[in-house]
Amino acid sequence: MTADATSPSPARDAVALAADIRSGAQDAREVTDEAIRRIEELNPRLNAVVSTRFDEARAEVDAGLADGPLRGVPVLVKNLGADVAGQPATDGSRLFADVVAEVDCAVVQRYKAAGMVVLGTTNVPELGKTTTTEPLLYGPCRNPWDTGYSTGGSSGGSGAAVASGMVPVAHGTDGGGSIRIPASACGLVGLKPSRGRVPGWPRPDGLASPVTYHHALTTSVRDSAALLDAVAGHAPGDAFGAPTPARPFLEEVGAEPGRLRIGVIGTAPDPFPTDPVTTAAVDRTATLLTELGHEVRPIELGIDITESMAIGGRIMMAQLVATVDARLGALGRELADDDLEPWTRTMLDNGRTVTGTDLNLALQGAQRIGWQLAEMFGEDGVDVVLLPTLPLPVPELGHLDATDPASMWTRSSAYSSCVSLFNVSGQPAISLPAGSDTAGLPVGVQFAADYGREDLLLRLSAQVEHAAPWPAVAPGFAGW
Repeated sequence: MTADATSPSPARDAVALAADIRSGAQDAREVTDEAIRRIEELNPRLNAVVSTRFDEARAEVDAGLADGPLRGVPVLVKNLGADVAGQPATDGSRLFADVVAEVDCAVVQRYKAAGMVVLGTTNVPELGKTTTTEPLLYGPCRNPWDTGYSTGGSSGGSGAAVASGMVPVAHGTDGGGSIRIPASACGLVGLKPSRGRVPGWPRPDGLASPVTYHHALTTSVRDSAALLDAVAGHAPGDAFGAPTPARPFLEEVGAEPGRLRIGVIGTAPDPFPTDPVTTAAVDRTATLLTELGHEVRPIELGIDITESMAIGGRIMMAQLVATVDARLGALGRELADDDLEPWTRTMLDNGRTVTGTDLNLALQGAQRIGWQLAEMFGEDGVDVVLLPTLPLPVPELGHLDATDPASMWTRSSAYSSCVSLFNVSGQPAISLPAGSDTAGLPVGVQFAADYGREDLLLRLSAQVEHAAPWPAVAPGFAGW
């Protein structure tokens, strides 16, 4: 079945909103004004949005939007790794506080070509280097489910904006779980696509940092599919390009997935801890999948996760050094003590010890891990892996403290232990809501598939969404 405005999804997701605008049931200018009203009302409470372009957005609507499939749908863009012309491009860092983007990045260009209305940018941790969104530059972003808790990171501002109903969808990037972690923490859908699926132009990170991916946080599976259709496809000259899908991703939503072989990993890989609440969410999902007719069995990961995380870390730290040094070169000065947060400075100092040989070996290691995981998805393996997203409950604000590097060393890795592997390998992975923990905060589970198989993930995720739907937004907030 092709997904349409009557497919099983929250009643007012972006696909439904676009359908109402196209039919004339809603006016694009009224929708834009309503999104602006929500941001102005809710942002003082949540600190999800850090820059706005409300006048420009209204002018674009009044001048006539592109007649694309998401015409009139409001969207926010993560203030990290993605540029919106005329908006601050700070990457959450005081070192970049006065930088303003000169052009729209490829993703924003494609949002606008789809008819979307870009309203501003969202809060991020400094240079995306933590799994919580509490930068010194902008202050902490607060979780709509409980404002004393983290939104996750690094797409935490986007997660809070969607979970509170400011906008129906928001852009995110994922360099070590940075879409899937806030999706889990905020009760949303978060898909990290395959390597090369979505272009990163004009930031030339493709060869230096092949662990970072662009996509979005959404309330429904079909919104994730529709947005992926809008932005997927290589830009000329891209270093990587994912296989062209057989049909639009939106057509996978509602399509029969068939009887899939699903391997279950109920806990985080050794040596990282797993909370029983997380294991219970994986177990519930495995039971549901069995009831839906899939072949479900436990499997072993067979990957040294500490090695994988070290590989990803070396690649990202080398990129951090290049980013900071380029900025200092443009400023014509040395690094000042208050330019970077202590945790980022620690990572920078460690990054300066990474040699060219180290980086080359890390890139080779990433390829080997991709090959190893491909064997798991081979003819004698499984079609999909089910595992936790966040193995531990959503942390309270301040638990992951970027001003205290000693505590970050012992605490931070645990939160990305189930997600960063697929950044290194290049395979797609998606986080779906799967209940709540003892504090009432969301818990997510994750599906992963072989390279280029977003279609399979979307079919299965839509089936799960239909069988076990989740709230569109956090309690106490209005959905679209």
